[in-house]
Amino acid sequence: MDKHILEQYIDACELIKETEAEIKRLKSVRTKIEQDKVFGSNPEFPYEPRSFKIAGLSFEVVSNPASLAYEEQLLEQQKQTAYELKLKVEEWMPSVPSRMQRIIRYRCFQRMTWEDVCRKVHGRSGDSVRMEFENFMRKEK
Repeated sequence: MDKHILEQYIDACELIKETEAEIKRLKSVRTKIEQDKVFGSNPEFPYEPRSFKIAGLSFEVVSNPASLAYEEQLLEQQKQTAYELKLKVEEWMPSVPSRMQRIIRYRCFQRMTWEDVCRKVHGRSGDSVRMEFENFMRKEK
């Protein structure tokens, strides 16, 4: 496990949430019925004004339904890649000493400052905890 993948964990978790929301939006676009009112006149005498209600699927859905399916497929692949990255980090975490797990969770996952991490893990200073983390990550490569 290298530092680069660990830093991407938070982004992978957020990307999964955002991708799921986008997939949900695409599915709703496919089934959403658009409605509108138009005005015209009676086709026979007396020619009086009338309003008509029209409804149907949006032009985007009707004109190219395959593009929505393709976009949804790409989003599913993107979500799967982010999920695999997230799992790699989560599988690696139990192999790390408990103190370092806590440091990683606070610093990388919760984005705390080094001083806040120091308070949580009862270190001497933020810099000492940062050095402990950096030394550990150097050994891990």
